[in-house]
Amino acid sequence: MAKVMVAMSGGVDSSVAAGLLVQQGHEVVGATLKLWGGSSDSGCCSVSDVEDARRVAAQLGIKHFVFNFTDEFEEKVVTPYVIGHSEGETPNPCAECNRYIKFDLLLERATRLGFDYLATGHYAQVVEIDGQRYLKRGTDRAKDQSYVLSMLRGWQIERLMLPVGGYPKVEVRELARKMGFRTADKADSLEVCFITKSEGRGKFLGERIPLRKARVVDVQTNEEVTLDLTFETVTVGQRKGVGTLGDAKRHYVLSKDPRSATIVLGSERDLLVDVQEIRNLVSTDGRDFELTNKVLQVQGAAHGATVSAQLEGNELKYLQPRRLVAPGQLLAFYEDDVVLGSALVKG
Repeated sequence: MAKVMVAMSGGVDSSVAAGLLVQQGHEVVGATLKLWGGSSDSGCCSVSDVEDARRVAAQLGIKHFVFNFTDEFEEKVVTPYVIGHSEGETPNPCAECNRYIKFDLLLERATRLGFDYLATGHYAQVVEIDGQRYLKRGTDRAKDQSYVLSMLRGWQIERLMLPVGGYPKVEVRELARKMGFRTADKADSLEVCFITKSEGRGKFLGERIPLRKARVVDVQTNEEVTLDLTFETVTVGQRKGVGTLGDAKRHYVLSKDPRSATIVLGSERDLLVDVQEIRNLVSTDGRDFELTNKVLQVQGAAHGATVSAQLEGNELKYLQPRRLVAPGQLLAFYEDDVVLGSALVKG
């Protein structure tokens, strides 16, 4: 049996992950991260979440620790999120939290404290192929979270346990009830933990950077149009809230220029692209060059469909035109449901 630190968020998934590991006979300790010092109504990072995790740990008879990573979270996740929006990108803070906080700082601390593995409640699986450990999609495709873990490298996956990845969500909740956890029927956390529903992204960004009224251009006429849009708060690909140009047609954000605060609008068809530039390429096995020899299945959203593409240098070439993925967003690369790596869309 192994010594395992379980990242316990206070939700049902990590609660059951800890419970399963205890049942299997592992030496288990729970750890909850204090990441955000401000207000939160997302069901993540709140005082009540810490208390829920503490109570589950007590029920299981395991030790529970709280690690304060608020400064690191501000530096590695919140600040880049704000800067990204100012530069016309749409960052994914949950993925970057996994990259820099959970599977960097927390994993390093678990290793330093003598633990063999770090476990989480993510819906993904660890598989071994030719002696190398990889991530694979979770059994419950509707809840699969391999996308937000796709930036992990092989050495991190070697130290990772994902106890609930082989279960459907409904069964995880049933296990929680059988274990007597108060988290059994707790709602899932779906929003960015540091942005409240009542205040929204605009207010959050506006307290940290100047928000600019966008200059809006119609791609069809190349003429400026009058629309009340804020440059930093709209996303490439967005339609909702964009408004109308008076022609009764749907219009989408095609591109953003941070230097002039210009937003270009067009039709949904105008969003189709053959190529997108990438940055921050990561391959699971560390052999980036091998990704260029494969037809990859590329996913550009947490639960989005995959499309076929090939890597050529810093470009991702789609085998068929597809709707572009916003700059700053994560692209996960798969082969037969196995994660091979990831990259970010370059702005």
